[in-house]
Amino acid sequence: MKILYIQQYFKTPREAGSTRSYWISKELLKRGYKVTVVCHANTLLGQNQKKIIDRRNVDGIDVIFIRNAYSNNMNALQRMWSFSKFMFLCTFVTLKERNINLVFASSTPLTVAFPALLKKWIHNTKFVFEVRDLWPEAPIQLGVIKNKFFIKFLRWFEQTTYRNAEHIITLSPGMREGVERYVPSEKVSMIPNMAKIHEFWIRERAQAVNEQFGLSNKSFKIVYFGTLGMANGIDYLIQGITLIESRNIKDIEFVFMGEGIKKDDLKLLREGLSNVKISILGRQPMENVSKIVNNCDVSVCTFSDVPILKTNSPNKLFDALSAGKPTIVNSDGWTKEIVEIYECGIYVDPKQPEAFVDAVMLFRRDTDMVTRMGQNARLLAESKFDKGILCRQLADVLENEL
Repeated sequence: MKILYIQQYFKTPREAGSTRSYWISKELLKRGYKVTVVCHANTLLGQNQKKIIDRRNVDGIDVIFIRNAYSNNMNALQRMWSFSKFMFLCTFVTLKERNINLVFASSTPLTVAFPALLKKWIHNTKFVFEVRDLWPEAPIQLGVIKNKFFIKFLRWFEQTTYRNAEHIITLSPGMREGVERYVPSEKVSMIPNMAKIHEFWIRERAQAVNEQFGLSNKSFKIVYFGTLGMANGIDYLIQGITLIESRNIKDIEFVFMGEGIKKDDLKLLREGLSNVKISILGRQPMENVSKIVNNCDVSVCTFSDVPILKTNSPNKLFDALSAGKPTIVNSDGWTKEIVEIYECGIYVDPKQPEAFVDAVMLFRRDTDMVTRMGQNARLLAESKFDKGILCRQLADVLENEL
């Protein structure tokens, strides 16, 4: 049995970024399925790719790389071109592939559904669709898409995708509710982003790691790892850091790992600080992220104050759970429920950076709370959100549609 997995941003654990598609592919291989992933080559594995389309074996996974540039620093027009280019080339690849029993297409962007739909209509191949963000609602609310005719078309395409898929997988309760506006609830499953308890875990802090990355050995460290984009609440963090700086506190260090359009704003902020330290480490492979997060005290998971972003299922939160780190969240949605119900973090108001400062100060002076919430976080990762649990659940859904 052969599964074609369309995931534009396929990454391995040796790279920076989400590895969800890698672990799902490995689970399917373990069950005896043949898995072919179609992704773009804008990754460590494919960055020097000469061919437009190249095929390689990656840890037992058959991967078709499409040469296609993409970056969070792109403007809206550049992103649309990148998405469209991948969509058309992926459609060519998808229709060319033979003996496919199921297509599993995972957004974002929504355009990855196009080749899956054509494969179904032309070759009568079943497909399952995964919603990792609600499109087009997310870019509409963020102001990226404004043309009313284009919005109308994208909403039609979204509903067409949902109605033609055999099953839909969502990553949060909010996403599930968004999908269930158009299809029956029995057609939808919720399988969130995954904790990785064997890649992130609690151990002794290593001074050598601090030295390697230029971090302080004595500071109270707050870590942010992930995209530094317009939707990620970086302006909120900048406001909070500025307030902490004004309090003349010298033992706090913010560690940022990631790339995005707001990175330059963080660099500019760093130049004007004399009390708070900011370390900007760029995008890091998972091994380095795990080491650095382990050396920090508290994680931060923020988003801009836009309603649709409350439905998010952020990777960084689940990795922080695995690492045994309490998390400060500012999204009044599912992430707030997680940290409050399981006592593994603090929710702060996205309109009040002072609330963020208060949370940082509370954690800084209450080390017992940091330890207790960290232990709760690790237990939650092990019992509910680990990839070993969730990959099996997702593979079960796919098997039911074969």
